[in-house]
Amino acid sequence: MALNFRKATDDLLGASISHQELADALSVSVASVRQARLDKSAKAHRNAPEGWEPKVAKLARSKAAGLVRLADRLGG
Repeated sequence: MALNFRKATDDLLGASISHQELADALSVSVASVRQARLDKSAKAHRNAPEGWEPKVAKLARSKAAGLVRLADRLGG
């Protein structure tokens, strides 16, 4: 099935990961994600959640797989 431009570009533009998705993957609040992303000199900075690396990698791979499927469907 061929994709139309809107569907293809919606998928491409929608590939970003929201703070909420990241928080869900890490089992923390959105506020915790935002605070962990602050510069270390900021008063509100907090350390990243324990074991964040494999969880973030899994989320990134999930998004990447979706983009690969999109590219395959487009056939370019």
